[in-house]
Amino acid sequence: MTRLISAPTALFWGEDGFLLRLAAHELFQQRGFRATELEASDWRGGETSDLATPSLWGERRALLVADCQSIPEGGARELRAYLEGPVPDTLCILTQVSRGKNPPPIAKAVQAGGGVVKQIAVKRQDMPRWVLDRAKLRGVALTGPGAAQLIAAFGQETAPLDQAVEQLASAFPGRTIGPEEVRSQFRGLGEQQVWDLCDQACMGRLPEALVTLRSLLEDRSDPLLILGGIASRVRDLLRVRALPDRMPAAEAAKAAGLRFDWQVRRYREQAGRMSIEQLVELHTLVVEADRALKGGAPGDVVLTALVAVMAGERTAALDVPVRVGR
Repeated sequence: MTRLISAPTALFWGEDGFLLRLAAHELFQQRGFRATELEASDWRGGETSDLATPSLWGERRALLVADCQSIPEGGARELRAYLEGPVPDTLCILTQVSRGKNPPPIAKAVQAGGGVVKQIAVKRQDMPRWVLDRAKLRGVALTGPGAAQLIAAFGQETAPLDQAVEQLASAFPGRTIGPEEVRSQFRGLGEQQVWDLCDQACMGRLPEALVTLRSLLEDRSDPLLILGGIASRVRDLLRVRALPDRMPAAEAAKAAGLRFDWQVRRYREQAGRMSIEQLVELHTLVVEADRALKGGAPGDVVLTALVAVMAGERTAALDVPVRVGR
């Protein structure tokens, strides 16, 4: 912990991009830095030189480079050169989404310059505690069963869960929040409507899916929470598709982390409409949609395009440039 507090650079890596950004923001806050944020894919050159330029207001310079798995080759060279000799009294944090067991290659440059490399993850069994911690941070009196209900509604995606906690804070100020309050707040989103949306899209019923999506958006449902439900369905389809077709439904449900046998039968039918390559591509599009929404892209535009792809309209994928600054 001492090294992390004093290091001039840091690399946070893991599977969950939201957790990585959260860790970066917490470190900036702990050390009193106000950072400039940059998506690695938007690297133009010269970004690290700003760290060496004194601020007109005397503020210490800081930079967050997010999603370094997408950085251009030229940017990677420039960044490595900086990491091996960082400017004193500044802070440069990198985040990189990676499913590997070992740190990404750029970790060597971070460590060579005295920086710290840390894997960021929340285990499935620790997710209730993570939700309760996020609630406590916002002053929300969420109970353990309330946290479990929230996870049942939104799955293991940390970004939608965090957004849901924020909504609960606004909906029930000063009140203890248990399962009933969670169900009443997210009845349409967490349970039936997003479920219907995914079923309709994955079975190719695009007009019906778009009507359901429009209803959700007109009810002012948060686009990120809708996307969380879609992401959960896509992951379930990938897990079911990877299982042997002849595996009994009860065994398959347990292996895929599903609660009911009938879910396996339905998801097998839906996954069967796409090749494994198309499912992987769809998962990639979900990740890109998440970045686009967080970057300020209109929720109706991003989600309509994604739902169309789910329904089989492969040419509907949306390419939205995203850049985040502070």
